[in-house]
This record gives sequence, C-alpha cells and structure tokens, in this order.
Amino acid sequence: MTPTVRPAASETRPGALPPLVDPGEPLDRAEVERYSRHVIIPEVGEMGQRRLKNAKVLVIGAGGLGSPALLYLAAAGVGTIGIVDDDVVDLSNLQRQVIHTVGDVGRRKLDSAKESIEALNPLINVVLHPVHLDSSNALELFAPYDVVLDGADNFATRYLVNDAAALLGKPYVWGSILRFDGQVSVFWDKHGPNYRDLYPEPPAAGMVPSCGEGGVFGMLCASVGAMMVTEAVKLITGIGTSLLGRLLVFDALSARWREIGIGKDPAADPITELVDYEVFCGVAPTSRTDDGETIDALALARRLAARDSGQDDFELIDVREPGEYAIVSIPGAKLVPLAGILSGSALEDVPRERSIILHCKSGGRSAQALAALKLAGYGDAVHLAGGILQWVRDVEPNKPTY
Repeated sequence: MTPTVRPAASETRPGALPPLVDPGEPLDRAEVERYSRHVIIPEVGEMGQRRLKNAKVLVIGAGGLGSPALLYLAAAGVGTIGIVDDDVVDLSNLQRQVIHTVGDVGRRKLDSAKESIEALNPLINVVLHPVHLDSSNALELFAPYDVVLDGADNFATRYLVNDAAALLGKPYVWGSILRFDGQVSVFWDKHGPNYRDLYPEPPAAGMVPSCGEGGVFGMLCASVGAMMVTEAVKLITGIGTSLLGRLLVFDALSARWREIGIGKDPAADPITELVDYEVFCGVAPTSRTDDGETIDALALARRLAARDSGQDDFELIDVREPGEYAIVSIPGAKLVPLAGILSGSALEDVPRERSIILHCKSGGRSAQALAALKLAGYGDAVHLAGGILQWVRDVEPNKPTY
C-alpha cells in the first residue's frame, strides 16, 4: 500500500510537544530503585518517571506488535495499561508474540499478557477489554486513556482507531509489519496529520496480505514494537522530537531505516463520526454458504470423493502462495496464486470447460479470485467458505494450520 506523501508543515513537526500527562505521586524507595536508570537521565528524571506512573496507555492487540510493546510499557513504569483483544493463543503465534509461552496455547491472549506483565512489574494496573473493537465501543474504550498504541493487523481496525482518536482529540502511535518491512508513526489530528492523511483510501480487499497470509519476520515485531513504545514514552513525558508528521520505514533485510515526511491534506473532509469500517474497507464476508458462490468443506470433501470415483468433474484451484501450499494443502488442488488470476496472466491454467472451485487460507482471497473469474467470463465457479482453515477443522484435523 503506497502512502500519500505531502510536505510536512512546520506545525506538524514540532521540536517538542508539551508533556501529555501530569506527574503522579512521588516515587517511593522501591520505585526509585526499579526505575533508577530512567531517573538518572536528565531528560526524564524523577518528574518524567512520575508522569509515566500517572499515564494510561491503551494497546490494541496482544499479538506481534502488542507483545513487545506491552512488556516495554510495563518495564518503563506506565501506571495503567489497557489491552483490547478477543483472540486466543495459537502455536503459530509463538514465533513472534513473545509475551506468550507454550503453556498459554489455547488461553485468552488477554490473560496470558496480564500474567506476563504482572510477573515483570507488579506495580502496573492492567485493564482487560475482551471485546472485538468496533464503532459501537471504540469511543467509550478510548476515553479514559492518554494515548493509544495501535498494533492491529487489518485496515478496518486501523481506520477505526484513527477516527476514534481524532474525535476524542487523542494521539496514537501506529505500527505495521509484513514480511521484512515495518512502518511506525505518530498521528494526532488536532496537532498534525492523521492516518487518513497518509493512506486516504484503503487498498482493495485482498490486495495486501495479512501476516497470516504473507508471513512476518518474527524479530521485526520487536524493532517496530520498541519504537512504538519509545514514541509513547516521549509523548507522555514531553521529551525529544515526536514522529508526528514523519513516517519511519524499516527494511530488516538491508537493516535500514528511512524517513518520509507527511502533512495534513488541506482538502480532506473532517472526521465527524465513526462508520462501518468493514464496509469502508470492502471486507467480503466469507462464511455464507447459501449465496450460490460458496461451498462448505464437507460438501467439497464429498465432491472430491465423487471426482475420484469418476462421478464428478471439476478443477480445485488453490490461490495461495507456494510457501503456504507447502505447509498444508487439500488433496488434488492445483496451485494458481491469486496475483496471476487478477492480472490475467494465469488464466490459461484455469480451464473454462470444467467447473471451478477456488480456495485460499480463510476465504478472502478466493472470493476475490472468484470475482475476477466471473468478470473474465467463467460461469461455473464457487469458492470454499472458510478456506483451508475450515477444511482442516472439518475434514482433516490432523493436518497443520498456520
């Protein structure tokens, strides 16, 4: 997704913003000892540490970016840390989500994260929000907090966080990771650009893979997550130069950071309300099986058995990437990655004289492939609801997922 870059106005690149949080109660002896390496830094000092003690930070997601962010916020002495997450720990998370361990697999990420935070720093007040963040609850959730850290892995949530923070006049620190690339910035609509100034429109659904589809270099989470906490601490204490009006882009393969200046779009419409962000981002439903365009996993298994016995004839097309196919596949599926279908370069590998069944990981990419085939004149085509994840759950539970 290519950012919209505009020259950053001088007011969006302040030398230093005023401290976001007032100082809390004086540090006791144990706190002075715990945070002494902060206290002896002149720019932070005891007053800065008291601001951290009095701060309330909300973290969206206890996943790849949330894991290091939560640990470093706790270690830094941020007094209240809220966490929004409605997921459970999966074995595939442990490659990068370092706040969780093997013993946490199957548990709520919130509970695992809370235990890790309290084991690191029992002085922290951890507030759990076991909800799916949406337009109905975002404003209420954000209201008590001073700053929001957005570690979401989907565009609908990113735009939601942006708009809710703008309506409440709150800053938020944003990070994004995919494969070897990371991005991080600070958005604060009343003082500078917001996320919509960088990305005015979301990409077409399915065009940018999620980490679950495209992969992520595990250590990248620590690099970007630590930078997010650095920015949050600077905002809270009022030290240094904020990333407001700047985007940092990190390429882990070349070990290079580069900076892009961004500014407010003077022609942009003001943010006045929250909307349906899944509709805004064009997220296609993938669970319906009565719409004439989907097939469920058990029905596909029956059709595959019929095909093996010569009683059915169709082509099963896997539109994922080769690395995903190597992890797990459906017997008899032919690999034709989505990009080739969208560009038209791989249509010669998709027969027109046979029925077509498409599948991907969870249904989003196969729905996009189906739409492309329909436009190309393919009449008899459906896709697998829930993708190969649903296939493994319903048909071959001994196979791995990712």
